[in-house]
Amino acid sequence: MTLDQRSAPDLCDEKILITGPAGRIAFGVARSLVGDNEVWGVARFGEPASREEVESLGVTTRSIDLADGNFSGLPTDFTYLLHIAADFSADDYERAIRVNAEGTGLLLEHCRSAKAALVMSTVTVYKPHRDPWHPFREDDPLGDQMLPQQLPYSISKIGEEAVARYCARSFGLPTTIARMGAAYGDRGGLPVWHLHAIAAGDPVVTRWDPIPYSPIHDDDIAAQLVPLLGAASVPATIVNWCGDEAVSVQQWSDYFADLFGVGAKVVVEPVPGASVGSVGDPTKRMSITGPCRVGWREGMRRVAAHFYPDRVRTG
Repeated sequence: MTLDQRSAPDLCDEKILITGPAGRIAFGVARSLVGDNEVWGVARFGEPASREEVESLGVTTRSIDLADGNFSGLPTDFTYLLHIAADFSADDYERAIRVNAEGTGLLLEHCRSAKAALVMSTVTVYKPHRDPWHPFREDDPLGDQMLPQQLPYSISKIGEEAVARYCARSFGLPTTIARMGAAYGDRGGLPVWHLHAIAAGDPVVTRWDPIPYSPIHDDDIAAQLVPLLGAASVPATIVNWCGDEAVSVQQWSDYFADLFGVGAKVVVEPVPGASVGSVGDPTKRMSITGPCRVGWREGMRRVAAHFYPDRVRTG
């Protein structure tokens, strides 16, 4: 079945499970779905306030550690699964693989009767390329991007994809594996961390010049979720979930600085062997969802105005 033949589901009156609902991306997804559906959310909820915030949306929560694989208190009759949670260990490979790979398999097994599942992976599963602006396609080689502060991430997410692909075929569970780019919005994200640095007069620290990404705004993530679920298949559909435009850290830092009427200082601290770019080719995703609605300048102006409404220059 081709992508053009797939129809997006109507997410209304469904029972949907979201992992990591207090997280930066999943919270907005839960908020967008809870009005028309029965939404459940599972996480460790190490901070009670985060659970309360999720429940205030109308989400039913359960405290579950994916590494344990104990879903005894969780129903099995979910109609859709949105697996967004991930482990971002600095250097604990055992924990990262146990959560991101094994935990994904145990979760998909528990939800094997669902109509479809979306498993969020990452653009950082691709083998580093010498060209910072290289747009990674879904069929490009995979490899360790050697991300500083998150050394196990690439390897454990490649493991997650392998497990999800097996589960789709073994359980007959239509699955989309969506490789997320640089997501951002009112709850944060890489560009927003740099926004805060510029607002505070601190340098933006990155590992290459230029170092481009494919930023995608939370509004586009919410808008594209349903068609990406509609693209779920057996074997699993694999697609980059990133913005349409390649933008470097240097470019968006200059833009934020211009909005504030200040200068931006970007400090480059190279990381030997690490990826020098994280641009995802959006062609396949656009064939499923259509183009993004929020351009990068519009989206970043929005977040700047959200966090610093008195500092953003008009005109």
